[in-house]
Amino acid sequence: MQHPIVSREEWLIARATLLAREKAVMKAQDGLVAEQRALPWVAIKEDYVFEGPEGTLTFAELFDRRSQLFVHHFMISPDDLGLCVGCSLELDHVQGILEHLNAHDITYAVVAPIAVADIMEIRSRMGWRIPWVSSVGSDFTRHIREDFVTPGAMRAFDSVFYKDEAGRIFHTWSTSGRGAEAFTGIYRYIDVTPKGRFQEGGPFHALADWVRLRTEYGKGGYVDRDSRSRAGPCECLPEQAADLRTCDAPTPSR
Repeated sequence: MQHPIVSREEWLIARATLLAREKAVMKAQDGLVAEQRALPWVAIKEDYVFEGPEGTLTFAELFDRRSQLFVHHFMISPDDLGLCVGCSLELDHVQGILEHLNAHDITYAVVAPIAVADIMEIRSRMGWRIPWVSSVGSDFTRHIREDFVTPGAMRAFDSVFYKDEAGRIFHTWSTSGRGAEAFTGIYRYIDVTPKGRFQEGGPFHALADWVRLRTEYGKGGYVDRDSRSRAGPCECLPEQAADLRTCDAPTPSR
């Protein structure tokens, strides 16, 4: 990396100029957030039912007596219990702020189409205490995905719901892909440090080029084309590497 080396006085002048631009972006972001909150709502008319460690829950009960619900739709399936590294990174972030969210009338919950026994095993293995329910037998995720996510697009996404005093539930907002970066604060640390996102130099230039389950760093393994963590060595041939995300090897600076 080559950067100009200047005096403290020159640095302060440059920093003040950049600060003005940063404040303009923050103001624009405030405006965008207001537009996100003002997005029209869709009434949820289906009586979705989920299974949790303590039994059956209705959609209304998933709110846990709060009016706002943030749902992470975890990318996983009964036939493939490999953990999505992006989903896992988001859950690691929210782990320490659950009480703060709850105090702000927000319930955070994870929904996945796998058995409750598998959910309990994953939570125990990863040390997650986040509310997580099974949508097996429910069309919940499919319906929300069809309303928002383009067919064939990333299957992991986030959705927000509101329950009014009459008990009516509304879908208010959703995001996926890079839209979910706002909920993985590690990127703010990465973006302001000198190397930036240099590790996203793999074939897809995305999070899966570098992130691992927090329990798996330094243990080998790789992340496949579906952003799922895999144990053992990557068996892809060199010519296939561009199609398989990345192996657990240092990524060169770009």
